[in-house]
Amino acid sequence: MPEWLVLVLGMLAAVAVVVVITLLRDKRAAEDEDPSETPDVIEYMTMWIGVIYAIVLGLAVAGVWEARSGAQDHVQAEAQALHEIYERVRVYPPDVRDRIRADVDAYAAQVVDKEWKEMADHGRLSQRGTDLLAQIRQDVTDYQPASDFQAQAYQPLVDQVAALDQARSARADSTGATMPTVVWIGLLTGAAITIGMVFALQIKRTRRELVLAGLFTATITFMLFLIWDFDEPYSRGITATVQPFLNLFPHLKG
Repeated sequence: MPEWLVLVLGMLAAVAVVVVITLLRDKRAAEDEDPSETPDVIEYMTMWIGVIYAIVLGLAVAGVWEARSGAQDHVQAEAQALHEIYERVRVYPPDVRDRIRADVDAYAAQVVDKEWKEMADHGRLSQRGTDLLAQIRQDVTDYQPASDFQAQAYQPLVDQVAALDQARSARADSTGATMPTVVWIGLLTGAAITIGMVFALQIKRTRRELVLAGLFTATITFMLFLIWDFDEPYSRGITATVQPFLNLFPHLKG
């Protein structure tokens, strides 16, 4: 099911629940009930609950968006380090240069063609990608420079391999969900309390009040969906993309 359809159905369902409860409550209310006599303390509590929950929602959205941006930065750093290795080995003898570049191409192809799907489906990196990274490290570190020019390029290459490994590890750490389960429990409970406080104000079933209650509920539902959509940076919603690899290695098909 497309995620936009999940959002629409979720918002419609939430609004429908609020409207139905409001109508049922209005039918069962006592004839002498006066909605204007809502105690001031309830209005005060409703205001503060709404403010606090709005702050929590804002922090949650900022958190998942920052995690998503960080995940994309890890991909960019990994692709850039791999590209640097590919370009810097040009000073090495042709056989060594070609072997390292072949391993670099194999690693990039593994990430683009297979490992990205592995992350999206199972939330983990592939063992094949780890093995290819180990092969690149072995190729770079085991070579003994034959000239001063090659010796000057050796250490920067080793540093780029370390940067590649670090970026890959950071990508692995970002494959899971950003929000812990306990945070989701708090967000959903807070949503139920915040929406429930609408009924504490004894709203009537006038068109204006029903529309406002529906919009209020739909907004909270949308914010929760947005957090859920960004919660897993590589597999859901507006995900981090493999585009940096495709930009630096245009021969990959993607």
